[in-house]
Amino acid sequence: MTLNQNHENDVGLYQRTLKRAIHCTGVGLHSGAKVSLKIKPAPVNAGIAFVRTDLRGGQAVIPARWDHVVDTRLCTVIGNSHGVRVGTVEHLMAALAGSGIDNALIEIDGAEVPIMDGSAAPFVFLIECAGVQQQESLRKVIRLRRRIAVGDANRRAALTPSASIGFDFEIAFDSAVMAHRVGSFEMTEGAFKQDISRARTFGFLHEVEELRRLGLARGGSLHNAVVISGDSVLNEDGLRYQDEFVRHKILDSVGDLYLAGHRIIAQFHGWRSGHALNNQLLRAMFADAASYQIDDMTVADLNQPGVEGWHYPQRLAASA
Repeated sequence: MTLNQNHENDVGLYQRTLKRAIHCTGVGLHSGAKVSLKIKPAPVNAGIAFVRTDLRGGQAVIPARWDHVVDTRLCTVIGNSHGVRVGTVEHLMAALAGSGIDNALIEIDGAEVPIMDGSAAPFVFLIECAGVQQQESLRKVIRLRRRIAVGDANRRAALTPSASIGFDFEIAFDSAVMAHRVGSFEMTEGAFKQDISRARTFGFLHEVEELRRLGLARGGSLHNAVVISGDSVLNEDGLRYQDEFVRHKILDSVGDLYLAGHRIIAQFHGWRSGHALNNQLLRAMFADAASYQIDDMTVADLNQPGVEGWHYPQRLAASA
């Protein structure tokens, strides 16, 4: 199909890549190692893939897909059959999803995506600097046919059929600064950058100290994470959003679910869930061929009524 650049309804229907390559450097959150990363344009239907440039040959390529997730304990780690891995991919994947990038090649010279400031905003900025190129092929989307759920009474994740792409999340921590929070986000053009992208990763001081004792979180600092001690935020500048914690959990979910290979047109519900349940949810969906279909995106998908961006639903566990 040929791209009709004069038709206003074409915006968002077609696949996108970057206009040019863009580069950044930073440190890995867990390794503390300096790493360089380059996001490059890719052809139609290529999807997202990582290439370890510190290694040689075809063994260095890792498709950014759910079935290549090999670890979810502290972050989302993807790998291939040769044992090559790249960790902490979720923030970059969220930025690609939120910026509408369907095809990209990510070259990286280490085993962990740089943490940057702990959010997806630096990656969104890089994508904007590179520019976005619309391509001459319709986007593929995953349409959910029936509800998929994983987890237990304490932690759950679910996808329910919907005409639009939405994310609901509920957190509950034993800390007054976090406590119980509920948030909801509708994935519309520009909403991810405004409402979600700047939300940073977070952790408790005692957890950070334990991780460092185990040789992890070596690159973590108050410059790339929100750190909580008791009922206080240790970062001098405080929070970027009053509900930054639940927004970051949605950010992680956006990135984890983009490992499906396409946008999933469905409503995601998370109750105290994380990377592990997000991946289990994708595996459960793809294990049930009757629960979904992969289809071309349509103009109707772009014109669904609903709440745009960020809003506050009722308590999720009681209604979903």
